[in-house]
Amino acid sequence: MPGGSAAAWPHVKPIFQAIAAKVDGEPCCEWMGENGAGHYVKMVHNGIEYGDMQLICEAYHLMRDGLKMTPDEMAEVFKEWNNGELKSYLIEITGNILAFKDEDGKPLIDKILDAAGQKGTGKWTVISSQELGIPITLIAEAVYARCLSAMKEVRVKASAAFRERRRRFRGNRAQWLTDIRNALYASKIISYAQGFMLLRAAAQQYGWGFNYGNIAKIWRGGCIIRSVFLGKIKEAYDRNPELENLLFDDFFANEVKSRVDSWRRVVAGAVTKGLPVPGFSSALAFYDGFRCENLPHNLLQAQRDYFGAHTYERVDRPRGQFFHTNWTGTGGRVSSTTYNV
Repeated sequence: MPGGSAAAWPHVKPIFQAIAAKVDGEPCCEWMGENGAGHYVKMVHNGIEYGDMQLICEAYHLMRDGLKMTPDEMAEVFKEWNNGELKSYLIEITGNILAFKDEDGKPLIDKILDAAGQKGTGKWTVISSQELGIPITLIAEAVYARCLSAMKEVRVKASAAFRERRRRFRGNRAQWLTDIRNALYASKIISYAQGFMLLRAAAQQYGWGFNYGNIAKIWRGGCIIRSVFLGKIKEAYDRNPELENLLFDDFFANEVKSRVDSWRRVVAGAVTKGLPVPGFSSALAFYDGFRCENLPHNLLQAQRDYFGAHTYERVDRPRGQFFHTNWTGTGGRVSSTTYNV
């Protein structure tokens, strides 16, 4: 994901592309744009990686604690999933990890402390999204989930203080596994849609002419998030290079629609059983918010205007006209300057 001088790129391109990973004979390396464009694309790649890993961990958690499956049983499920639409490096290594035995012959996964580390790229991605006003909610939840996991001693104390009888999932295991698979795939679509939303906003802010299809193409090999899924993203941007949001592509829209019932069952089931699924649930909440024509934030704007005279727009007036109401009948007609961070 090199960036920087356009004039310098032709000189280093043969070297970089010669040593890059290849998919179908094509090097997974292209110039991203001027200045820090390459670093920014790499940062968002890592943010999406945080989301992918969190979603896989939630699927594992639901199988382990909701379905009471053994590591060997879960390994077989992930190996099966790696033969379909979820085929990816992270799904592949998850199956390998779950099947791996320690020196005593017992699953090593059960001996690893559940306190995650992080180097900061996910956090930087979330900070940038806040500066640009782009709701990458799933990636943010993935970052905070790692932060919560690191609070091991506090969680042990809270577990004793707030103990509940955790009930396992009832019903057909095969159906639950299908639902979890569908929830994972639908949530993954949301994660990438959010990541490409951020790239689009950054391109507008910093004057970078990103080729989104090329970005998806170079992520197909040599990257942690490499997967067959990225080929579908490349195809979406080939169909429409000006695609406003990945969810508006017919393929991805239909994939989400066909899985939404499973997705809702998984999130509802996890909440009922007391199993945390911040990635699945935040992705679903984003999807529902994204498709909601009338959100409740007209009330929020009224509240802001009431206590701070921050003004609001009206549905019966053109966008860009701002109004203030003297809600209490006192204090005069003074209003705040209208601005948005």
